[in-house]
Amino acid sequence: MDSSGRASVVVIGGGITGCSVAYHLAKAGLPEVHLIEKGELTSGSTCHAAGLVTQFNPSPTMMRFRRYSIELYRDLGVFETVGSLRFASSREQLMELQRTASRARGIGLDVELVSAAEAAKLMPAISTESLYGAVWVPGDGHLDPHTATHALARAARALGAQVATGLRVTGIELSNNGAIQAVVTDAGRIETEVVVVAGGIWAPQLAAMAGVQVVSTPVDHQHAALRAVPGHELPGDMPCFRDPDNLVYGKAEAEGMILGGYEQDPVARWIDGVPWEHTGTSVPPDQARFEPLLRGAARRFPFLGEAGIVKLVCHPDAMTPDANPLLGPAPGVPGLYLAAGLSLNGFGGAGGIGRALAEWITGGETELDLHPYRCWRFGPVHRDHRYAADLAREAYRYYYYLRYPFDSDEWGRPRRTSGLHTRMQDLGAVFGAKHGWERVDYHEPGRPWRRAGADQRRFGWTRPPYFDLLAVEHAAFRERAGIIDMSSFGKIEVTGPGATALLQRVAGNTVDRPAGSVVYTQLLEKNGGIAADVTITRLAKHHYRVVTGAGYVNSDLGWLRLQVRERDPAVDLRESTEDFAVIGLWGPSARDILERVTGDDVSDQGFPFMQAKAIRIGGARALAQRVTYVGELGWELYLEPAWAGQVWDRLMDAGRPNGISPGGYRVLDSLRMEKGYRYYGTDLTLLDTPLEAGLGFCVRFEKPEFNGRKRLLAQREGGIERRLRTLEVGGEEYQPIYGGEAVYGDGKVIGRLRSCGYGFTARRNLAYAYLPAGLGPGGEVEVEVFGERVPARVSVDAVVKRESVKS
Repeated sequence: MDSSGRASVVVIGGGITGCSVAYHLAKAGLPEVHLIEKGELTSGSTCHAAGLVTQFNPSPTMMRFRRYSIELYRDLGVFETVGSLRFASSREQLMELQRTASRARGIGLDVELVSAAEAAKLMPAISTESLYGAVWVPGDGHLDPHTATHALARAARALGAQVATGLRVTGIELSNNGAIQAVVTDAGRIETEVVVVAGGIWAPQLAAMAGVQVVSTPVDHQHAALRAVPGHELPGDMPCFRDPDNLVYGKAEAEGMILGGYEQDPVARWIDGVPWEHTGTSVPPDQARFEPLLRGAARRFPFLGEAGIVKLVCHPDAMTPDANPLLGPAPGVPGLYLAAGLSLNGFGGAGGIGRALAEWITGGETELDLHPYRCWRFGPVHRDHRYAADLAREAYRYYYYLRYPFDSDEWGRPRRTSGLHTRMQDLGAVFGAKHGWERVDYHEPGRPWRRAGADQRRFGWTRPPYFDLLAVEHAAFRERAGIIDMSSFGKIEVTGPGATALLQRVAGNTVDRPAGSVVYTQLLEKNGGIAADVTITRLAKHHYRVVTGAGYVNSDLGWLRLQVRERDPAVDLRESTEDFAVIGLWGPSARDILERVTGDDVSDQGFPFMQAKAIRIGGARALAQRVTYVGELGWELYLEPAWAGQVWDRLMDAGRPNGISPGGYRVLDSLRMEKGYRYYGTDLTLLDTPLEAGLGFCVRFEKPEFNGRKRLLAQREGGIERRLRTLEVGGEEYQPIYGGEAVYGDGKVIGRLRSCGYGFTARRNLAYAYLPAGLGPGGEVEVEVFGERVPARVSVDAVVKRESVKS
């Protein structure tokens, strides 16, 4: 390929992901697709992969990526279908497999849970000692990484793409308006308006050439080729396997085994930049670190104690803080796309990732919900290489090691604390972590504060020991008054003459209202899918504040930047989360308490629902917003962090006669779900619309233009096919449901659970699920809970009556 000239798209990186992106772009009909690689194809992490490709994954999107990848490899003739077994070597892991199998069924993947004896028939080489069962997926298998990558490259060339090796990128040129203009290599310049960074562990350095931050850390991964053991030769068609309890995976090769695994104290390297000269050569292995994995494998394959190591390979893989890939357009640099931070999802995810990037580049939208994989979801807090490396190492540690749904991150803490942190410590807080923030899960009154970690490992799949503490916190908000530190909630300032037009276009609701108005709305994609679930407060003519979840603020900020059009009036978007401490005060006594600490009018007439205004509490000025996430009367108080402790103390003192009590984030699910309130990322996604979610009241069709209007109008006129419903699962006794479980109607899977929580006022296990639109309140369904089907009843959205408020 001529290393100078022009291309429609330049893909940087000749591993499996880069080749897949180039192939799918060429398949979509784009001319002049150029792929460039500084070494040879497969000379990064790709050449060291073991080549197992399985479909089973907790993420619905990744499961679909993997399913498509297998179809692609089969079409290319490079895939060996041998099936796979995922073992449960403990009772706890068996329950996790039961739960994950139900989640797989909920999104349409047919998997089979087999007994230990059935697993041994499928794989006679294993020992059944301490084996409790396995998941069998017959369509899984493996491939040769080199062969598969070159096959994709050949297929891309056949469709017109050009592939060049031995070209290192030395720069990415931007135009005067900050858009992609050219890629500079050590052999020339290629003009282009689109660049895809698929450079594996080098992706952060490549993206930095365009001024973009990529949060990805190289973490060592080791695997070994083991010699065949006489009398225990493994057949080539043996299923590949995963044994999470023993932290290992493998496949048969040359009558021996390729064995890899996940260390509990992984090593990160080159955290501030990978040497350009590093290529396909591995780094020095560490057998001492690999020995525990060998012992784990020998527990399932006892004869491996006699197997010698032919070769032990150590190679760094790109890991993100949440073990999810970094995909999509880079906000602020038009034409730059990322397919990076694969986090050990290379061959499994590559097919689906390549197709998704091609959809993004050619059409602006993707078929699947890629919100969890947005390349811009990490923020300034992750620019600290050591902090990002700690999170990446912990994500790697739990890649196989069982992480329970209620467990919290432990490494890299504490990172961000609110102005109320010491007050929470004094109240016996148990802190979880979210987007770097230390925030209260719940309180243990009379006990020292502590940080939560792998707490669920102590009580497993049973009722949490803090269940009764949550009931107490719940009762305070419902019956008296509860108070909570909400400083971690994300805040985005939208200012400038273009602010109103931008928000009117992307929001379903009307935000062009008088200053002091608070609007609850969804931000919408062009197809009507929900991109965010926020409140927007108008502070002045050209100033709005968007409030979103702590973990979504950078994702939402980047998305808003992508919505700005070239000819829009000027608009400035800035995160302001750390500028404010926020106190939530809710409950029947909230007004009485607030009136005791302020001279401002907070009566129902003087301070209506969904309004905001400044009030004084002692010497502090607070922006008070009368909104609620728990369905009770109350306010959010936005303060300078230095005043937060003073205001908290005054509210606590004023509320003591009313029985005010502090709460944490764990109890919010119980409170909001009783009132029918939704949560983004679980109940609301890019694949759901406001009408399907029961949020049609947030859509103002009288607006002449807003994202998704055409599709939403069609849904309003033609009807929706599915609707988010509230389910009451089982009876009053606590049910261990966590989300994703399959929902059955008339013996068939008709949906999966989204949010779950115990409603302490309703005394019911509550869950949300999208169900066929005709299945309304009073309908009967079943929910699969650890292999058993539990009866569930479809209820009204709010099982506890919402308070009537005057707007």
